[in-house]
Amino acid sequence: MTGQFPQVRPRRLRATPAMRRLVAETRLHPAELVLPMFIREGATEAVPISSMPGVAQHSLDSFRRALVEAAEQGVGGVNLFGVPTSKDAEGSGATDPDGILNVAIRVAREEVGDALVVQSDLCLDEFTDHGHCGVLAADGSVDNDATLLRYRDMAVVQAEAGAELVCMSGMMDGQIAAARDALDSTGHAGTALLAYSAKYASAFYGPFREAVSSSLQGDRRTYQIDAADGRQGLREVLLDIEEGADIVMVKPAMSYLDVLARTADVAEVPVWAYQISGEYAMITAAAQNGWIDRDAAAMEALVGIKRAGADAILTYFAVDIARKLNQEAGLRTSGSTAAVSGVASTGKAPE
Repeated sequence: MTGQFPQVRPRRLRATPAMRRLVAETRLHPAELVLPMFIREGATEAVPISSMPGVAQHSLDSFRRALVEAAEQGVGGVNLFGVPTSKDAEGSGATDPDGILNVAIRVAREEVGDALVVQSDLCLDEFTDHGHCGVLAADGSVDNDATLLRYRDMAVVQAEAGAELVCMSGMMDGQIAAARDALDSTGHAGTALLAYSAKYASAFYGPFREAVSSSLQGDRRTYQIDAADGRQGLREVLLDIEEGADIVMVKPAMSYLDVLARTADVAEVPVWAYQISGEYAMITAAAQNGWIDRDAAAMEALVGIKRAGADAILTYFAVDIARKLNQEAGLRTSGSTAAVSGVASTGKAPE
């Protein structure tokens, strides 16, 4: 024989589940998963989202129960989105201390604030009647600098409600610097900022529009990055870090793993990714048709995102996958305990 075979046989490290687990290069932990949650103003019970089976717009009561479940499974955090009953051009509900998102932040801190990180979405799209992520100029375009004034106010209100991590998702130029200055100047220097830095204009956001009851007409291509532009995503990441972002994020995950990997190579802050609504919906729909195994496909997708460089992942699978990871860890622990017990009592390994 020539070459390294038969001495070199990579299959040796794949021979058993225990061996594969021992040499695994990438591991997923419940604490690295963040659950996005939608809270609907005025709802008396959870309202299913048809395009995202298994996900709902929560009432405050169902929200409390879901928070406790997430905390019990050990997920790292929850990322909150408000769904208001009324909207206007300025998105005034976003800065109302009694608006649904700010109420939800307070509820989450009361219920599980010691167990996981309470994160708040800072964007106007859920609250504006036109559905854009900022306020509009007279010509109908999104006014970047006028929007920053709204973002400053939103950041302060969310911090006062108890948000530990304010998540800047609007993709306005200068938004991190604006929010950081507003928080620092109002006594909230300890509130962290997550920058949706490389956020792309994606066709996979469709189910999310239903989830937040979006009023959007048109698209967001003047402020979200075009899918063809990898370097622009990296540039946005570096700009946000310079402005004071504590964490940067790539969104979506599936089609932008190259951007995620490049970001992880250069960023000196934690790098996160968002497995978005369309990614969740595709896996779930295929599983419902019997074409794939839902949990196995979700796990594989999440491991792939982690392998590409994500330190944490926002995913609608968070609680289900955390439960599965916990069960697997429990089974291994039980098995190991039984084996050790057998050796201790008999002096030899059990047959």
